[in-house]
Amino acid sequence: MGSLPSEKPHAVCVPFPAQGHVNPLLKLAKLLHTHGGFHITFVLTEFNYRRLVRSQGPEAVKGLPDFQFAAIPDGLPYSDEDATQNIPDVAVSTMKTCLAPFLSLLAKLNDGGGISGVPPVTCIVSDAVQSFTLDAARELGIPEILFWTTSACGFLGYLCYQLLCDRGLLPLKVLTVLSGENKSQQTGCELYFDLFARDADAADLTNGFLETEVGPVPGLADGLRLKDFPSFMLTTDRNDKMLDFVLHETSRAPMGSALLLNTFESLEIPAIAELRKKLPAVYTIGPLSSLIRQAIPSDSPVAAINTSLWTEDSTCLDWLDGREPNSVVYVNFGSITVMSNAQLVEFAWGLANTGYDFLWVIRPDLVRGSDAQVLPAEFIEETKERGLMASWCPQEELLFHPAVAVFLTHCGWNSMAESISGGVPMICWPFFAEQPTNCKYACTDWGVGMEIDAGVKREEVEGLIREMIAGDKGREMRRKAAEWKETATAAVMPLGSSAANLEKVIKDVLRSHLNK
Repeated sequence: MGSLPSEKPHAVCVPFPAQGHVNPLLKLAKLLHTHGGFHITFVLTEFNYRRLVRSQGPEAVKGLPDFQFAAIPDGLPYSDEDATQNIPDVAVSTMKTCLAPFLSLLAKLNDGGGISGVPPVTCIVSDAVQSFTLDAARELGIPEILFWTTSACGFLGYLCYQLLCDRGLLPLKVLTVLSGENKSQQTGCELYFDLFARDADAADLTNGFLETEVGPVPGLADGLRLKDFPSFMLTTDRNDKMLDFVLHETSRAPMGSALLLNTFESLEIPAIAELRKKLPAVYTIGPLSSLIRQAIPSDSPVAAINTSLWTEDSTCLDWLDGREPNSVVYVNFGSITVMSNAQLVEFAWGLANTGYDFLWVIRPDLVRGSDAQVLPAEFIEETKERGLMASWCPQEELLFHPAVAVFLTHCGWNSMAESISGGVPMICWPFFAEQPTNCKYACTDWGVGMEIDAGVKREEVEGLIREMIAGDKGREMRRKAAEWKETATAAVMPLGSSAANLEKVIKDVLRSHLNK
């Protein structure tokens, strides 16, 4: 990247407090530090700060002299639980309570933070769903970049919520109560969790209404159904707290100095073009997993900074080293997805019955509620020579490993972007948020995915894995995935669109007001 002015700027980076939001913003912070010359303050909630220390040790939050961690309260009652917080609760609480402690932190930083050599804060780089930071930036008179951690099509789907309300499709008018229980007081997010944590299909929840085609939406693919849009709409209550949260946060997107997306130009051309019509300055800087590999040496001190809230099992890579190329099924449903134990067992036997080697990440809290997370002893015995199970793993390295043939995923955008970067096709089981949108695009427009039905049957799991690894459709998807890998790699090279966009946003937005 080109040379930049010598004055030391200071960027305060604020992720939404969930693993899938912390990780990509940390990558962006590392790039700003290494190639933008920024002093970085990376702000976690106190809850996640404690989790990080628990998972990685106290050294994890020491950072570097010019890459520091800080913490603010999230407004929720104190907890030492080692699990992802309730998403609706933490979303609403941060929106309503975090501005005051954030302003206090900024004041402390601008006083030097009690540490010599800490420069004044010159900009804020915030997760776009932490838009309380915009009020702080306005008060300090500094620029703020909003970073949407979704795909461009997923973000555009969120922007369509009001359009769907105006068309009378939202809030949902039809609701069949699950198993005779009264769910009327649940948020749309909680209803969606219940749907996936049971042996249910969409008809059990909405009598097929989610199959309704929405009609033309500028920038999005044709034929999208309600079920393909981000899931927080899944409510009969117009005042649902997650629906309100999404509408509030998306309405503030134009207030940022610029908006960044972890995608690349050629992957999502129509969606990116439409976003640029709606918003003042949109920059694509992804895939960040590839940009980091290209731009930051692996032995750099900043490369070692890790914000994984779970302890990673590094033996996964050693295990993969002993496998043949394109022979392993990698399974990981991310940091939030939950399921019933019955679904867990169906996935297990589907994997076992293929006869292929597999590496399966099973979080301690993957099975929801009172269900016991139990895999059959027969499954463990049958697969002990060809299956490895871990509670967490270094996913990016795994997806670039030549042994991995296919990725069974929940379709979180970090996972999908990393899979595209690694050239690995996907078997898709979307859970919530914009994951259904990502799934739809992977299986149609991008040609790199096959979808598993929400109900999960072992025969379907087995069949899709066999097709992806040995079938004609799978062969074509592997070819397409390899093409997207080449395109993604080109985007992050020094003359590529994403690398150029990052340099442009540093110069034209984050540093533009300095030395004036």
